[in-house]
Amino acid sequence: MAGMSTAHAQTDSDKIESADGGIGVSIGRILKLLARSELAKWRPVMVLAVLLTLGAAVLEVVFPLLLGYAINQLVADEAGLVTGAAAAALWLAIAFAIKFLAGGLPQLRDWLFSPVSQDAQRVVCVDAFGHAQSLSLGFHQTRRTGALNRVIERGASAIDYLIRFLAFNIGPTIVRLGLAAIALALAYDAWLAVIAVTTIVIYAVTTIMITEWRVRQRRKMNEADTRFRGIAVDILTNFETVKSFAAETRETGRFNDAMQNYNHRYVDAVRSMYVLNAAQALVMNLGFVAALVLSAWRVSQGSMQIGDLMAVFAMFSSLYAPLNILGWAWREIKQGAVDLEKLYGLLQMKPEVADRPNATTLTKPEGRVTFENVGFTHDARAIGVQDISFETPPGKKIAFVGTSGAGKSTLLKLLFRFYDVQSGRVLVDGKDVRDLTQESLRNALGLVPQDVVLFNETIKANIAYARPDADMDALRDAAKRAQLLDFIEGLPDGWDTRVGERGLKLSGGEKQRVGIARVILANPAVLVLDEATSALDSATEEAVQGALDEAAKGRTTLMVAHRLSTVQNADEIIVLKAGRIIERGPHEDLLALKGEYADMWARQAKRDALAVAAE
Repeated sequence: MAGMSTAHAQTDSDKIESADGGIGVSIGRILKLLARSELAKWRPVMVLAVLLTLGAAVLEVVFPLLLGYAINQLVADEAGLVTGAAAAALWLAIAFAIKFLAGGLPQLRDWLFSPVSQDAQRVVCVDAFGHAQSLSLGFHQTRRTGALNRVIERGASAIDYLIRFLAFNIGPTIVRLGLAAIALALAYDAWLAVIAVTTIVIYAVTTIMITEWRVRQRRKMNEADTRFRGIAVDILTNFETVKSFAAETRETGRFNDAMQNYNHRYVDAVRSMYVLNAAQALVMNLGFVAALVLSAWRVSQGSMQIGDLMAVFAMFSSLYAPLNILGWAWREIKQGAVDLEKLYGLLQMKPEVADRPNATTLTKPEGRVTFENVGFTHDARAIGVQDISFETPPGKKIAFVGTSGAGKSTLLKLLFRFYDVQSGRVLVDGKDVRDLTQESLRNALGLVPQDVVLFNETIKANIAYARPDADMDALRDAAKRAQLLDFIEGLPDGWDTRVGERGLKLSGGEKQRVGIARVILANPAVLVLDEATSALDSATEEAVQGALDEAAKGRTTLMVAHRLSTVQNADEIIVLKAGRIIERGPHEDLLALKGEYADMWARQAKRDALAVAAE
């Protein structure tokens, strides 16, 4: 599983495993989304939106016909069956009322459909966000949080783009073209229908082909722009190095080369736009000319009237109007399809660690932790942990020490089941953690990491995160046991003090104690300390250590420690090296062995003595 994760990260440039699909697949996904039960309340609105769209398309075709008829009435001779400006004015009024409705119905449709689109985006966003939360630790460690969030945002926005452009722009244009072709053939001349259809088909094919070429030009321009701006920032950021090597001229030349490359790509991109505009204008005008020449010839032959000529002109103008944004709409549709596929790629990813179908709930945990011949190698490391066995009875304290990379923190991650063991078993109260639900397992464990990360909320909210339903008495008791109550009540805003992003408004020791209070409030059976004081100075460490000792009372405690002075009271100390246990036993026994632990103790004692002498 871990190796698979690495492969995905290497082959997927956006750091998300994306499914393979196109516009057709994206349309299918949107239809399935709109058919979901969560959106059932919007079904009448969806039907009404479709009817309004079709109605507007019909009216857009009817308007030119009525306009031509009205003009014919206006110029009819005195011997005509219907004469007079009044009749013409009436038909003109009807025609322009229809034109107003043809323009107004899409606005009403968008007004009605807006909450449907937003609700659909909410549903898929919540799905994706919740699914991302369910994915394993390995997934989140190899993804940038901002990039993951953008995948969700862009995928949700793509739903709106695709609905708007495909259902409410491209779709109605195709319907309108079909209706217009029928109307032109029946009312005037079948060749007019052929001209209309041929012109729009050539226009669409030309636009799509040139737009695809333009996308490649813009991609090259964007790459050149990124490189150019990156070089500029790099040079200005490292100006001291540039000056120390007298490289000002050289770096200015590098800047010039990068900017020249960008200018060249920019010109190509701009010229591609001119090519697109010229090609579109050529096709559109040729279609116009062909239709008007044929209509004028029919008028001269007496088979059409001047009003019919105006109707043909209006019909073609109405057909061409939505095509003006076809190039831009095509780019948005393609990008929307890509973004939606990335979002569904995220939704289709499977957690590396998942609850088994028959997973049981850990109830009334006692806190017995057992590792049986555990082996695991993380994909980012050449050496993991091998053949690790130990048992910690309820209420006892076990400590893991060793050099960096020895596998200490890996053991804790296996206990939390952030990863699954590759060999052996991890048991809590005699039950394999793979047979337990992850929620119940982690509810039995309480973690204080080296760097406690807090939400940008109040101190009260951060401590209560362990038990959102806790009352103030429980919160005060937890803060008191974490030696934090006096600090909180001494703040101007007290419990309502906001801690800032990731708790940056608090000192390291204060953050650690908030984390300890949170764990005390959770009241876990097993307390897990992952170098909880290693980032603190000696004075702060002493204060936090007292809070940790209070938190550990009556609980099984597993701790990873860098400073050996914090583990000497552990019931058992396990010394790890290169992922294996090389020594184990109480503090005094390990010192008597005069082995690895004794050497580590001696080195730390020497460093501490030198530090005291230097003060």
